[in-house]
Amino acid sequence: MNADYTLVTGATGFVGSAVARVLQERGHKLRVIARAGSDQRNLDGLNADIVTADLSDPASLRAALTGCRYLFHVAADYRLWVPDPVPMMTANVEGTYQLMRAALELGVEKTVYCSSVAALGLTHDGTPATETTPVTENDVVGVYKRSKYRAEQVVLRLVRERGLKAVIVNPSTPVGPRDIKPTPTGQMIVDCASGRMPAYVDTSLNIVHVDDVAEGHALALERGVVGEKYILGGENYTLHDLFALVGEIACVRPPRIRLNQSVLWPVAVASEWLARGFGIEPRVTREMLAMSRKQMVFSSLKAQDHLGYAPRPAREAVADAIAWFRAHGMVR
Repeated sequence: MNADYTLVTGATGFVGSAVARVLQERGHKLRVIARAGSDQRNLDGLNADIVTADLSDPASLRAALTGCRYLFHVAADYRLWVPDPVPMMTANVEGTYQLMRAALELGVEKTVYCSSVAALGLTHDGTPATETTPVTENDVVGVYKRSKYRAEQVVLRLVRERGLKAVIVNPSTPVGPRDIKPTPTGQMIVDCASGRMPAYVDTSLNIVHVDDVAEGHALALERGVVGEKYILGGENYTLHDLFALVGEIACVRPPRIRLNQSVLWPVAVASEWLARGFGIEPRVTREMLAMSRKQMVFSSLKAQDHLGYAPRPAREAVADAIAWFRAHGMVR
């Protein structure tokens, strides 16, 4: 079989659907993975071969990858709270290993692995972190972030030891259209734009348009060096300033009350207890509060210099997200 397809995992999701669209515009012959029973609205308008596979099923991954020249592994279990960490670790770490192993065995020409800034180190002085900022697993807070750290280490080890032809991209915090779940950041924007957020815990994060992240994936395939990592970010914001921006664009009053993490700790404990008992997704957890103590600020200069990556202003990303949420009835 001729290897002429480009496989995109996670194309039903937020970032993956944007990646698939950018690749379609570049003329790639697309094959995308959709889990059985998954929401496939984000595949609307794509000219792609849709195959059923799952990160927990190595045989299905190998079948999906057969006949593919390129691989974009974007799929991940992305939740900031899980009652049981095992399924998330299995999907994000073992699933990544099995897919990369299949790419090696099937001779995939080049792979772009979508990691996350969650897998990177942070500075202690508040300056933007880079791809080389030191990090160990003990520095990483939360099950999701640990899973992404471990998965990235798996890919790097396969590059070093077995010659896997993979480039790693580390998106920061994408916002924009087609955030159908929505993501945790998308939910914050929905809540703020709807006037349902009376208070906040301040932290810092890096906001980037999801379509710029997708463009960065394509540039990584075309120009990225095997074994290298590239941060795909935008602009650094405090949460206070982000909510002020959302309020300005949505014409609502942003939250004015800043809360200390310690005030919310009992609320987080109660939220987790209710979530375990009744299956309700908690809005605040102990891990979220622990994460908020870290300033997630990053620099994308390496991607800009080496790939030609050029993210638009974060204001445009937030405006596009709010417009999409409004168009789909998620923000009035």
